[in-house]
Parts: sequence; structure tokens; C-alpha cells
Amino acid sequence: MRYVYDYDEEAPGGRELLGGKGVGLAEMTALGVPVPAGFTITTDACRAYMANGKQVPEGLDEEVGEHIARLERVAGKRFGDPADPLLVSVRSGAAVSMPGMMDTILNLGLNDVSVEGQAASTGNPRFAYDSYRRLIQMYGEVVDGVDAHRFESALSSLKAARGVANDLDLGAEDLRELIRTFQRIYEEEVGYGFPQDPREQLRRAYRAVFDSWDAPRAQVYRRTYEIADDIGTAVNVVQMVFGNKGESSGTGVCFTRDPSTGEAGLYGEFLVNAQGEDVVAGIRTPEPIERMRERLPEAYAELVRTLERLEQHYRDMQDIEFTVEEGTLFLLQTRTGKRTAAAALRIAVEMAEEGLITREEAVARIDPGQLDQLLHPMIDPTAEIEVAAQGLNASPGAASGQIVLDADTAEERGKAGDDVILVRWETTPDDIHGLIQARGVLTAHGGMTSHAAVVARGMGRPCVAGCEGLSIDAAAGTVTIGEHELRAGDVITIDGGTGRVIVGPVRLVPPAIDENFGTILGWADALRRLRVRANADTPEDAAKAREFGAEGIGLCRTEHMFMAPDRLPVVQEMIMAATEEARRAALDRLLPVQQADFEGIFEAMAGFPVTIRLLDPPLHEFLPDPEEASSDAMRARIAQLHESNPMLGTRGCRLGLQHPEIYEMQVRAIVRAARAVAERTGAAPLVEIMHPLVGFGEELRRLRDLTDRVAAEEPSVEYRCGTMIELPRACIRADEIAEVADFCSFGTNDLTQTTMGFSRDDAEGKFLTFYLEHGILERNPFEVLDQEGVGELMKIAVARGRGTKADLKMGICGEHGGEPRSVAFCHRIGLDYVSCSPYRVPLARLAAAQAALSEAGVTAVAIGG
Repeated sequence: MRYVYDYDEEAPGGRELLGGKGVGLAEMTALGVPVPAGFTITTDACRAYMANGKQVPEGLDEEVGEHIARLERVAGKRFGDPADPLLVSVRSGAAVSMPGMMDTILNLGLNDVSVEGQAASTGNPRFAYDSYRRLIQMYGEVVDGVDAHRFESALSSLKAARGVANDLDLGAEDLRELIRTFQRIYEEEVGYGFPQDPREQLRRAYRAVFDSWDAPRAQVYRRTYEIADDIGTAVNVVQMVFGNKGESSGTGVCFTRDPSTGEAGLYGEFLVNAQGEDVVAGIRTPEPIERMRERLPEAYAELVRTLERLEQHYRDMQDIEFTVEEGTLFLLQTRTGKRTAAAALRIAVEMAEEGLITREEAVARIDPGQLDQLLHPMIDPTAEIEVAAQGLNASPGAASGQIVLDADTAEERGKAGDDVILVRWETTPDDIHGLIQARGVLTAHGGMTSHAAVVARGMGRPCVAGCEGLSIDAAAGTVTIGEHELRAGDVITIDGGTGRVIVGPVRLVPPAIDENFGTILGWADALRRLRVRANADTPEDAAKAREFGAEGIGLCRTEHMFMAPDRLPVVQEMIMAATEEARRAALDRLLPVQQADFEGIFEAMAGFPVTIRLLDPPLHEFLPDPEEASSDAMRARIAQLHESNPMLGTRGCRLGLQHPEIYEMQVRAIVRAARAVAERTGAAPLVEIMHPLVGFGEELRRLRDLTDRVAAEEPSVEYRCGTMIELPRACIRADEIAEVADFCSFGTNDLTQTTMGFSRDDAEGKFLTFYLEHGILERNPFEVLDQEGVGELMKIAVARGRGTKADLKMGICGEHGGEPRSVAFCHRIGLDYVSCSPYRVPLARLAAAQAALSEAGVTAVAIGG
């Protein structure tokens, strides 16, 4: 098997074989973009390495040697030459972008002898020693696991001793001394001296990059973004170009459009006399890319021209790393840039309007889950605030929370339900588990392209980076923000949209949704077949659902109306009644209250269908715990209603059949409300009455008779009568149920519980976490529909139900109705609609459109691939 390809060679596997970085370098080489020469060790090699128990596959070392020889011929330099050595970088590059998750080594090939040759051949000893000290540090950290703080501490001590603030202020002899210090640290930590054979350095380096695929931070990132563990990473070995050769050299990261707002135009940062890691690691505060026009005008002009070509070629916003070596521009990477949801929408709309992509492509490339970013809170503009410090507005949104100073604490406290802000000097990839659980991130160093900024934007977390007014004493557990002395646990607020940091909590408000949001969803609505409804129990919820584009209510849970403080005593009186007459008396008092609720919902949903589920939970849920009961009679009634497994007990239609007076009252309230709204507005509501937990056709037949009988006693109202399918038997006998039902709606929350034999509350609090962590299940089935189990039952129900009644309306009203993969499944099996919470309606609209596009061959693409 062949494992290595030069950038100018044609490789058969594309991104999956070469990784994102490798395929980008190969494509740029083919386009004539200035790219350093190099080669890619493929993902096949990484997978073989993992499969062989972390042993290099046979022939790989020899193949790498052959490609090093080719690189020597192209570069006109020899690897390991003591006088003028060829140096390379070794970088990871998986098929899926994982910013900062795996490792990079620069300046590989230097040793004690060749560093002197490089100093002489370039006439720049400072540059040579700077390059060598960086190699020792990166190699020590990546290959041998030396604690990075030991190197950083030595560097800080040297700067303090010399009385300088920046690395650039250290001279050649200072760096020579630092090399000796770094080598001593390396030997103390590893047990032997820094390796002097460049080929040994290279062999151990690409093994270390393979190993970084299994690093804890990479595993956490893959779990978070559901990236497969078995795809592996490629390794790119690239001829070094040097941004640290002086004032005519530099390095930077930039985007073809603003990743926070989507505004067209060059956006990024650069540093003069620096190597690439200096920008992304936040070691020095970079300058805005516009300053490059003044400092390096010719390289800047070429950069602008090159970026325009790349955006036109890839037809998407590009994220580029570049180096300028003594005035000559080199691109080291291009990839689809990660961006905020607001930026993604603007970029998609503007690119479609520019004719760069079609409207279908614009809709397909928005990640539905990322739309959630637009629903993040912002600081109330009327709130009186005192800004304690100002940083960079690295990722939008606002958050208040308690200060935590390390990722482990952030993870622990976040999982416990606390609102925390992770406050760090600068985050590293090892902090990923804390970033996932924190409400937001505040860093003292780093810029708009730092690790904290990039990862926070991808997660939709607010981030303020590079806050100069922040200082941290982790050992003492204290921070200083501006003039405020604070401790871990104190509350702060960060505004990632403006970069403001405020001491204490601040009122937050929902954000406004801009016209790009509406444009994309309008295009999506024209493409989708599935209708999108909302689960809403109040007029306020219904109005919010309509605001987000819901086309009706797929589930109105009437039991929520019984829980209000002014109604619960009447409900309890009904439950405590000793006779049917007494129960009906209490229900008569509830009827006008329920009717008023339904009127409000019908008016909010004028012209759209409203599905109202009759009472579902068991009666004991409306009574207090026995020790809180107000009387002996109530305690006795609680004991009488007790069931060992109430989820499978007297609830749903079973309750309605035993106590028909409850369902009679609810049907009467519904039809009276519909008639009142029709008379008031002139538009008759589209009413759907749903009976829960039906498993037998006879249950629904009797309840339909009850519904029809009560409705006939009231002024005429059109309605449909149907059921919620939440039992495996109902799926299997959907043909029998369809004989009676006008519609069926899958209640996938309970259907998942009854199919799997999982109690949701018990599973999520106990064994389900174990199942997910140990790979027994890939996903939480209460979040993402179990298509192989629950989904198969749904397919059976659709086929059998419509086999009996071809026009049977079928939908889904569990929260899976707002999850993109589950929505796509509902599209594939031919459901008519999905229903979800109001705030997930926009996600469902977009996901439904993408399901239709996928069926037509236009694949949905997640942002920042």
C-alpha cells in the first residue's frame, strides 16, 4: 500500500485520504498559489498505525525517506546538512477540521551543529537560535510529553533577568543561553539529550502526530462534534518558510470574510518577525491584518489577490495561514472557515446574491444546530452597567457566571448545573472539556484567532479574549479585573459581542433576529415538504412559535394548564371527590378556565391546525407527597392512587376510559373555544383532538364515540380526532388504529422509553452516561431518534396505517421533532409534519429543507468543515 504523496502528485482519496490540510495544500499547488513544497502521510498510515498497536506500518519509514529525497531536490538543500540544512514542519490534518486539537512541530531538522551552519548561511544568528529553541520546546512537548510550563517558565525567567517584556527583545546570545536551558530541561524530563539525528526527529515526530489523534482533548472534541474515532489524521511534512527572519518577515491568520459578522473583506491578524504558533497561541498580541499593508505592502497586495482566487475557487469563506519570508508570501493552509451563526447566514445570503452559490446551496451549508447561537441572550440595553475591563469581542452572546480558573473545575461545576465563566491566561486545546461546560470564556491573552476564540465561536459560547485589564493568580485563586479584586466563585458578566467585562450579574435579553435569518428560512420554506409545528401549552408559547414560523401546534399538553396555583386546588378537589357527581361539579369549575386557555391558543394560531392532547399523566401527579398532605383523607387517596410503575399505569386513555367525565369536560372546552373564536374572528380554528397512549383500536373507538357525542351536544365545529402513538403495539397495529383515527402523531419521548425499556429519568441520571462514555450507544436516544429501533417501529406504523387509510395524516410531536437528523428521518419515511418546542422551530424548518435537498442530491454541509 502507498502511504505518502507529494503535493504536486495526484492522489486517489481526496480529503478522506489526505486530510483537510493536505488536500488544501495539494489544490493550492495545482492552482499555482505560492505554497512551500512538501508531502502528506495519509490517513491510511494513521489507521494502520492504530490497528497495529501503534506500530509504524511496514514500508512507511522507507517511503518517507524517498519523499524527503525528492523534497531535497526541489529545495536545493539537504536534510541534516550541517552548513545549510533543509528544515521542515510536521503538522496534523484530519479530514474534518479540528482546530488546535492535535499537534505541530516547526523547524524540525536542526541540531547543535546545523544551527551554527544556519546562523552562518543566513547571516542571522538570532533567527537561527530562535528557530532551534522553538524546535526543542515543541518537540519536547509533542513527542516526549515535557510539561510546557517548564519551558515557558525558563523563557519568562530569562526575560525578567534581562529586564525585557517581549521575546523579540532577547538577543542572539540570550537565545543561545535559552537553548542550553531548554536542552537541560529536556534531558531532566526525558532521561537523555535532545536527539541530534534529523531523520530520527522526523520518524518520532510523525508517530507523535498519529498518537495525538488519541489525546484526551482530541477525544473530547470528537465526542462533542460527533466525529468518528476511526478516520485518523494525516501528517503534512512541509519545507519550512520563516516568518522570524526580521522586519521583512512575518506570519498571520486571516479570513476572506469576518467570521463573527460575515462582512466581506479581509479579516485577521499578523505578527512581524514571528512564527505561526505565536499568533494562534496568544504568545504575543498580534496586529490587525490592515497594518500589514503598511509594513509589508507587496506581500499584502499578493495576499489579497490570492485570497480572492481561493474564495472564488472554493465558493466559501476561507481561513488561511500564511508566512512572509523576507518579503515573499507563502500560504501554509486554506480551509473552510468556522464562523458564528450570524456570519454563516450573512455569508450564505450574500454569496447567493453574488451568484457564487445557488439558493439551494446557501440553505444546504447552514448547520441547523448552529442557529441556536442566534437565540443566545444579550445584555439588556437598558441595564445600568459599569465596564470593569475591555477585551476583544471574540465570540458573540453574553453570559453571567461564577469565575472558575481551570478547565476541570469548569467541567465539574457546569455538569452540576452551575453557571460558570472559565477565566484563563489563554486557553489551550487541553481545556476543551471545560469550554464545553462553561457559559463563556474570558482570557487575558490571545486574539480573534486564538484557540479560545475559535473554539468558542464553533460552540456558540460568548468569548472575550486578550483582555489587558485581567490578571490571574491561579495559585491564590484570585483575579484582578480593572480595579476590582475578585476570587474564584465571584460572579462576572462577559459580552462577547462588544468585548466588555462587567463585575457582577447583569440582566440579559433575547437577541433580535436579523433579515438574513429570515431570508435563509424563507428560502428553506420554499424547499421543504415537511410542515413544522410547535409544542405549545399557553397562548404566549403559541405566539412565540408563530414568531419563529410554526405552522400550527402539534402538541398542546392540557395537564400543564391544571398545574397553575389558582387551578390546582380545584383539580385536587376533583381527584378527592367520592362520587362522579362531585367530580363533575369540580370539572364544571375548570371548564371555563380551560376554554379560555384554548381560545387564546386558537387565536394565536389563526388559520393553522392545533392538536390538543387530552389529560395524560396519572392523577397522583396532581397531589402532594404523602408527608405534605393536608388531611388523612388526602393521604389515603394518595395511597390508593399509588402505582409501582406509573409510567405504564393508569394514565392517558386508560384514565379517560375509567373517568370519562374528565375527557368530556376537555372536549366540551375545546369545541366551545373553537366556536367562540370562530364567531369573534370569522375564521374557524383547525381543531385536532388527540387521545394519548392508545395501544388498541377498541380504546380509540370508544374514546372517539365519547368525543363525537360531546361535540354533537355543542354548536357545530369541525374537528379531527386522532391519537398519539407512543407504544410499540400501537405501531404494529397502526392498521387497526387507522380505522378510527383521522391522524396519528408519534410521541417519540415515550415511544423511546417503551421500546427500549428505559425510564428516561433513571437512564439519564445513571446508566445512560456510562453507555455513552463506553461506546455501548453512540448517542443519547432521547436527544437523537433511535432510527434502527424506534425508527423501524415508526416505519411499520406509517406503512400499516396508510395501508388502511391512504390519506392518514401522520406527524411527530416528541422533542426529536427539532433535532436535524431526526427531522431528516421523518422526511424519509413520509411524515406530514414535525413538532418541537418554539425555540427549535427555526432549526426544524432548516433541517426539513436540507432533508429535501439531500433527497435531491444537494448534501447539507456543516459550517466550518
